[in-house]
Parts: sequence; C-alpha cells; structure tokens
Amino acid sequence: MGIQITPSILNADFANLGAEVARIPSADMVHVDVMDNHFVPNLTFGPTMVEALARSTNIPLDAHLMIEDPDRHAPTYVEAGCASVTFHVEAARAPVRLAREIRAAGGRASMALRPATPVEPYEDLLPELDMLLLMTVEPGFGGQKFLDMVLPKLRRTRAMVERHGLQTLLQVDGGVSLETIERCAEAGADVFVAGSAVYSAADPDAMIAALREKGDAARA
Repeated sequence: MGIQITPSILNADFANLGAEVARIPSADMVHVDVMDNHFVPNLTFGPTMVEALARSTNIPLDAHLMIEDPDRHAPTYVEAGCASVTFHVEAARAPVRLAREIRAAGGRASMALRPATPVEPYEDLLPELDMLLLMTVEPGFGGQKFLDMVLPKLRRTRAMVERHGLQTLLQVDGGVSLETIERCAEAGADVFVAGSAVYSAADPDAMIAALREKGDAARA
C-alpha cells in the first residue's frame, strides 16, 4: 500500500468548503481540524459543519479533534459522517475506552501526540488504534515550520509498530511540504496531512500528486 495524502482544509476558503474539497479529488481523505479555543488557542469547526461537509463529498473525512473532553464528543464525529476520528491523548481521560467507542460507532480510531509528548508510555495501546498521529508542529494553527525534532520519535514509533506486527498507520501533521515529506516518509510515516502546501498551490490536486510521488519514492 502506498502513502496517503490527506489535505487539511484549515487553509481552504471556509465560506466555500464544498468547492474547496472538490479541488482535491485525488485526496485519500480530507483532514478536518476541529478546535475549541480551549485545548488550542483557535476556534474552527463543529459537528454540524462536518455533517454538512460529509454530505457534499465522497472523499472520507478525517477529523482531528483538538478539543477538551474528547471522551464525550469524539463519537459524535463518527455519527456526523467522519470515517476516521483522532483524539489527543493529552486531553483524553480514558483513551482505550474512547478508541473502542469510536470503532464501535463505525469509525477508525486514531490518537494524536503533541511534539513533546513521548510515545513510549503508549506502546501497549497501539493495538487499540487504527492510526497514530505525531504532530510535527504545535497544534492550533496552519502554516507553521516543520519540527525535525519529531523525526526520531517517528522512527521509534515505526519500530514499535513493526515489533508488534501491527497494521497501525503513522500520520504526520504540520509543515508537510515537498521539502519535508521525504524525511517523514524515510522515518516511517504512512499518512501525510498537508494544508498550506496544497491550498497555496495554483493546482491543489497537482500538488497532491507531487507530494505522493516524492513520498512513495522515499518509502521505496
């Protein structure tokens, strides 16, 4: 299986999201950044908007919940139409139970870690997850500079996944571009969130193809 490119609509035109998603037909998923202005200092979308977006596209939605109390709210995003829901371990009170609830609701369960959050304490939790997101910037705003300090953690996480014989996907989010995707792919990432790189391009779908080509070449 090749790498997956999941553009973030954080850098898209919020007033016309249906049309913006239509500009990226080759995307594997659409990454939807949900922020509550509490867990991170920014405010974006809620389940009502996500439900409307799900009705406007056949591309699966990947909700990244940067919110307090994901234990309460995460399953709502599966009900709203998301194929994958990511919660932050720093905010979750019962991550194993939450991952199982997301799966029981019919979604893929994913867990996110801030750049400074170590992955080792969660090794035993990996079988409960369909995907693990390692943030390569501090969550909250698009357009930030990629943090190379996360690459060693990504390599260690890839080794954990392989040691346990798991199929857990490894996602990176933050500063992913033509200049950084190769380093992420070489370190073991499978799924790449790209916001600014895609939506600042004259042809967003062509940028997805270019990112996919570079990532696949690096993984090969």
